[in-house]
Amino acid sequence: MSTAKFDRAALEAMLVDLRPKLHRYAARMAGSAVEGEDIVQEAVVKALGAHDGGATVERPEQWLFRIAHNAAQDHLRRRQRERLRMTEADMTEIEDLSASAETRLAAAASLRSFMQLTPAQRSAVILVDVLGLSLYETCEVTGATLAATKAALHRGRAELKTLAAAPDDVPLPKLDPDEERRLRRYIDLFNARDFDAVRALIAQDIELEVVNRTRLSGKKQASTYFGNYDRVSDWALSLGFVDGQPAILIRNPQADDAVRGFVLIDWRGDEAVRIRDFRYASYCVADADIRAIDG
Repeated sequence: MSTAKFDRAALEAMLVDLRPKLHRYAARMAGSAVEGEDIVQEAVVKALGAHDGGATVERPEQWLFRIAHNAAQDHLRRRQRERLRMTEADMTEIEDLSASAETRLAAAASLRSFMQLTPAQRSAVILVDVLGLSLYETCEVTGATLAATKAALHRGRAELKTLAAAPDDVPLPKLDPDEERRLRRYIDLFNARDFDAVRALIAQDIELEVVNRTRLSGKKQASTYFGNYDRVSDWALSLGFVDGQPAILIRNPQADDAVRGFVLIDWRGDEAVRIRDFRYASYCVADADIRAIDG
């Protein structure tokens, strides 16, 4: 696609098509499907802003991955300010590994496994083995040299092999009693379709996001969200965890009760002040570590 044809409409269409792939990268870099969506949203805003500011775009897909990569790096730096930074020794010569087995291993690895890698290793493994970029395209996205990219890829692959052989017994996180009480009340009222009572639980200044669809501000706007649920029957809510966070799981009773989405709620006392509904972000559901408490 030439720069002359790459107008805003083309960029917006490409962002829609690439969003699942951008999320796969961002979620694995952050170790969280939820934080991955935050990174993607930041990258989308930056890409549209750069385009509107007259940025020259020669290879749009690589350009978008570079923006997502930089957004992920910024996110990690913010998160790690109070953590010990990981270090990585230099390797100057390395032999490329066969990609087929490595690709299967990386695709199956959990987000927790990727967090055991250094950021450089994470980037290299995700871009090459999960998303299928070449080494040279990966260098273009990350800005690293070919030697450094090969070294990070080799070490990351080796670490994932080690982690894959280790037991994955992770205990269920503990749920705060007050948080459990609030969530169970919300779930019970929602499942009973008592949406007037559910609306009574949300704050006047509620911020509600249906991820990948819309944002609603204030109680009046947010009330339409509940009406949309009242018109369909392909859902039932239950309690669980998503990436270690207390969450409401959206199950589909018409498809073997499979989890089709999840909802995260921030509270101020007993009032919901922020709701994020991931029902229409299937790419987040695919990447998330979802663990049920009920059922």
